[in-house]
Amino acid sequence: MATDPLVIIGSGLAGYTLAREWRKLDATTPLLIVTRDDGRYYSKPMLSSAYTSSKPPDAIALSDAAVMASQLNAGIRTRVTAEELDVAAGTVRVEGVVHAYSNVVLAVGADPIYVPVGGDAAERVMSVNDLADYANFRAAIAAARHVTIIGAGLIGCEFASDLLSGGIASAVIDPAAFPLSRLLPAEAGEALADAYAGLGVDWRFGRTVARVDHEGTRLRVTLSDGEAIVTDAVLSAIGLRPRTGLARAAGLDVNHGIVVNRQLRTSGDRAYALGDCAEVNGLALPYVAPIMQAARALAPTLAGRPTDVAYPPMPVLVKTSRFPVVVAPPRPGVTGNWSIERLDGGMRALYRTEDDRIEGFALLGSATAERQKLSRELPALLD
Repeated sequence: MATDPLVIIGSGLAGYTLAREWRKLDATTPLLIVTRDDGRYYSKPMLSSAYTSSKPPDAIALSDAAVMASQLNAGIRTRVTAEELDVAAGTVRVEGVVHAYSNVVLAVGADPIYVPVGGDAAERVMSVNDLADYANFRAAIAAARHVTIIGAGLIGCEFASDLLSGGIASAVIDPAAFPLSRLLPAEAGEALADAYAGLGVDWRFGRTVARVDHEGTRLRVTLSDGEAIVTDAVLSAIGLRPRTGLARAAGLDVNHGIVVNRQLRTSGDRAYALGDCAEVNGLALPYVAPIMQAARALAPTLAGRPTDVAYPPMPVLVKTSRFPVVVAPPRPGVTGNWSIERLDGGMRALYRTEDDRIEGFALLGSATAERQKLSRELPALLD
């Protein structure tokens, strides 16, 4: 009797890393990877820092779908949609064809968050969430002198830094009072803003974008306070929302992301999730390190050896090359206070509890050299 395949839905870092790790443990069980993309393997975090290095999309991709299929001994169906997941029957329908599976893994990623704006050029607002988006963005800014970025979070800051290094000025719009407001204490965010303002980034805090209109061959971005910016391109970098539609329609538990336990199990039998779409034991961590940890734990589970994922301290490196930032946010629910120390060329911010334990840190500029030392003092996120 033929063995039903392991089906992985998604060909991003999560899906392909899991497939590699699982193939180390199981070389014979059939593997089917289903993706709505073209199946190229690449590092998505490079998209926000590739402009300066002049890397076109084809140079970012490390392997195409055919190479990955050969390496993984897998069938890879590209540019198709998983239409229905039936966890009771153990099947997934893809473009009208029903596939039985031994296990299914949702590694479907996340979609950019869009905030509707008015104006006759609203459709010109771009986002970059995959290689195709990146190709469109590079084409749009080929002759650009200025780009307006909506969002001063991690991705927005990284794009502003990358464009600046490539000779393109930017204005960054955000309703918060400082950049990286969800990750940094105010003093650290203000230090980052000051550093990049001195290099030419035009921060517009406490405001949102109301309209984007044509202005000859350029664009006019009107802010919520009535101010206007004339620019060559508009990039939305507000954040990502986990793709949960397939899981929700299948009756799986969904909160912010697809709810899974420490073995990456969903509420459905033989159904798992990892990566940007998953909420692991209450934690939604859309970063590379947690994805790698999850894939390395899920592979043995799928191979018959149930394994809990462990999250050691995993500081986030923000790619703001002119003034680097490393941040390890405190664990959810832990109370404490930030202590700030300004250094020559940088800043050290430590999040301490009442009993003086370090629960998080933010290191800027010269202080980033302390990352490894301070990481050893942090508790694990999941141990």
